[in-house]
Amino acid sequence: MLKFANLTLRSLALLFLMLIGVSSPAAADEPRPNFIIIFADDQGYNDLGCFGSEKIKTPNIDQLAAEGRKFTSFYVPCSVCSPSRAALLTGCYPKRVGMEKHVLFPKSNYGLNPSEHTIANHLKGLGYSTACIGKWHLGHLPELLPRQQGFDSYYGIPYSNDMNHPDNKNKPKISSDERWTNQASAVTHWNTPLVGNEEIIELPVDQRTITRRYTDKAVEFITANKDKPFFLYLPHSMPHIPLYVPEDVYDPDPKNAYTCVIEHIDAEVGRLAQTVRDLGLADNTYIIYTSDNGPWLQFGSHGGSAGPLRSGKGTTFEGGQRVPCVMWAPGRIPAGTSTNAFSSTLDLLPTIASLTKSKLPANKIDGKDISATLISDRSPRNDMLFYSARGELQGIREGDWKLLEITKVNRKNKTSQTTSYLFNLADDIGEQNNLFTQYPERAGRMRIQMQRLDAEITENARSVWRKTE
Repeated sequence: MLKFANLTLRSLALLFLMLIGVSSPAAADEPRPNFIIIFADDQGYNDLGCFGSEKIKTPNIDQLAAEGRKFTSFYVPCSVCSPSRAALLTGCYPKRVGMEKHVLFPKSNYGLNPSEHTIANHLKGLGYSTACIGKWHLGHLPELLPRQQGFDSYYGIPYSNDMNHPDNKNKPKISSDERWTNQASAVTHWNTPLVGNEEIIELPVDQRTITRRYTDKAVEFITANKDKPFFLYLPHSMPHIPLYVPEDVYDPDPKNAYTCVIEHIDAEVGRLAQTVRDLGLADNTYIIYTSDNGPWLQFGSHGGSAGPLRSGKGTTFEGGQRVPCVMWAPGRIPAGTSTNAFSSTLDLLPTIASLTKSKLPANKIDGKDISATLISDRSPRNDMLFYSARGELQGIREGDWKLLEITKVNRKNKTSQTTSYLFNLADDIGEQNNLFTQYPERAGRMRIQMQRLDAEITENARSVWRKTE
């Protein structure tokens, strides 16, 4: 049943038009909307005030939620960086675009193929100005950086902020607490590059100020393009470890390191959102805030929290792949609403195509158009495959049911053991009650469907771009 209690009259009208499959004549004359996607790195489901954090204060993102909509059943298709980013930009499972094999490193000679159709390609083709500001991690070689993937400009760190140019060697062997208490280690212990377009412009980058500098560049971009449609992709390098913040917001207690970083990100999101408001762009701009995967739990006070969810980054349990998501678009998305409708970063590309009344190319993607989900509890997504951090098929969610079959290999003894799980997420969001033995027929049907969907992806998988000597 649809929930209409908090919908505005305009939202109800838009929903009606979506349901009957026609376009509003007035809407056809409206300028195409702007899009801003803010992608945090390793931020857990529970790490926003509006998603239940009692310790971390995020008033600015909470305000976006109060003026927009929370998505509480929102997923990324992989629980580590590179595959997750490839999926967001292409609307494809990482395996479909050859990006499922864990993350890229400074010596990697491959990356996301520039022949893929990204959100940036799509919007640039419609006349949008496009910029990527932040962590890329889809290939550091010049042939793979954002300007080859549909972006007009790039400013950021080309891979994770714990990686060193040029070969990832000589990384510091000090604890997270030591790094935090010695903030100067940002430039004395790491050799991480800052790239402008295709050139290294700072080595090492001063990570203490990088979150703020990303926002400075983002504000410049929005201001410069206020009179025409734009797409800003802002993938923050934090809160991926190592954690750093500017001196004026630094809390010296290492137990508060993660909290300090998230609250700094929140302040910068607030500055960005206020720029949109001040420029009079609020009624024609979508802001989407989410995370690339769940929290890196092994780092304790330097990692986040998945709250009620099981496990975190690197796993196919909910804590690894269900992430916080807030979408804001005054007058287009009903304020103060929340939906548990099943959705994913896979769905952003086709949804953006729908919102811009444009067609995607014929190449196969896995995303669904969730434009109706922005204003209702309807979602076209009923299932999603779960792949491990290294691309092994491990599970499927169908409706409220989730099947996982996780194989652990003992390389020493050359043996393996598979554990099967079946959860009803409607009743058990924390995945504590394994129903596999109680519903073997359901598990069997889901296994067959999981294998069928994966077989199609495997058969039609496309190649990465790879450098040949």
